[in-house]
Formats: sequence, structure tokens, C-alpha cells
Amino acid sequence: MKTTLEIPDPIFRRAKSAAADRGIPLRQFVTEAVKEKLDGSNKADGKPWMAAFGKLRHLREETARINKFIEEEFEQIEPEDKL
Repeated sequence: MKTTLEIPDPIFRRAKSAAADRGIPLRQFVTEAVKEKLDGSNKADGKPWMAAFGKLRHLREETARINKFIEEEFEQIEPEDKL
């Protein structure tokens, strides 16, 4: 589909330069950029840092086990520390 877009000159020059650097037509560069933006907009409502949350959920039990071990070790008073 053909369409007309108004793109500010500085952004147009950067896009054209980036497309040339990649060796692709500006049309393809713009299409890929729009597709990436659309695909990325559904991820955590524009909060890219949210994608990291929950990635280590599978380690929750292991973390609890390690924390319990650390607490138990630090609760013990070594004989040389009783002085």
C-alpha cells in the first residue's frame, strides 16, 4: 500500500542514512521500524524493564533455601566468639 508520511527532516536523514548503512531501501527500513514498534508496544505496556520481572521465578525456592541456610549459620555462635 502506498501512503504519504510527514517525517521531520533530521529523522528522515537519519533513517535514510541507517538504511543505506544496512544496504536496504528506505521503504524496507521504515517497514521494519514500524513492525518492531508494533511488536514491542505489547510488551509490558511500554516498560521494557518489566520484561525482566519473573524471569528468575523458578529460583524462588532455591533462594529461600539458601537464605534459610545463611540465617541458620549466622545464628550459631562459634566457640572462639564467646570470649
